[in-house]
Amino acid sequence: MTLLLDTHVLLWWAGDDPQLGVRARRSLAEEEVSVSAVSGWEIEVKRARGRLDAPDDLVGLVAEQGFTALSLTLQHAVDAGRLPRHHDDPFDRALVAQARAEGLRLVSADRALAAYDVLRLDATR
Repeated sequence: MTLLLDTHVLLWWAGDDPQLGVRARRSLAEEEVSVSAVSGWEIEVKRARGRLDAPDDLVGLVAEQGFTALSLTLQHAVDAGRLPRHHDDPFDRALVAQARAEGLRLVSADRALAAYDVLRLDATR
């Protein structure tokens, strides 16, 4: 099954962060991985606000790692807006909608996402 990375997981992977668990790290190395355009948007919004230090060439990083870039479609956006209000972060809601629509497994440490009907891999394990 293809994995979809939550933004923090992408950054953990890129920075070889020890918060990324052994099982998750192995899955990222062995399985097909997608990175959403939503993550690029989230990173750049937070970088512009001075709240995040992240790789400058995200597009290059995704390509170098052999990950697939996933576009945000109008249907994904509509689905995200219609999700129950278990989580108010619009970026996370969009990732949930994409994972559900595309049949992807969302890799995240955000336990609040477990409230949604989405396949999930705990990034800390």
